[in-house]
Amino acid sequence: MSLISRLNPAEGISDFWEYFKRPQPYRLPILALSALISLGILSLVIWQKDYIAPPRPEVTYITTFEDGRTDAEILAGNIENQRRQDELRAADEARAERRREIYRDLGRATGMDVDAIDERVARERAAEQEASERRRRELTQNVETPEEALADQSE
Repeated sequence: MSLISRLNPAEGISDFWEYFKRPQPYRLPILALSALISLGILSLVIWQKDYIAPPRPEVTYITTFEDGRTDAEILAGNIENQRRQDELRAADEARAERRREIYRDLGRATGMDVDAIDERVARERAAEQEASERRRRELTQNVETPEEALADQSE
């Protein structure tokens, strides 16, 4: 007898159907209980969550700077970048001032006392600027400026 003939599912299914067709009083409740047990076990397996650690990220280093740059070149690049940042900040401030002027005109047109509002805002802005200047002085008390560092290296 070959192995395949012994594992033939058709014979098993036909035997089950012959047994199931016989009239028995508990046939349907037993079938329902069997189905519930099977579905319960399958639902436990299906809803089980196994978390795996995410793959480690691949790090790509910035390679836009050439190797072997001197400290003076780095410092000069930083000074140039700071100059550009100052220009951008000045342009932003000019746009903000223009916007404030438009709002002043709108306030005057609606009857608001924009001079009193300007004075209050100027006092608040001066206080904020003084606080930030004080904090900057505390942080940079013993730090030399980039110009001083560049001058020290050129000597």
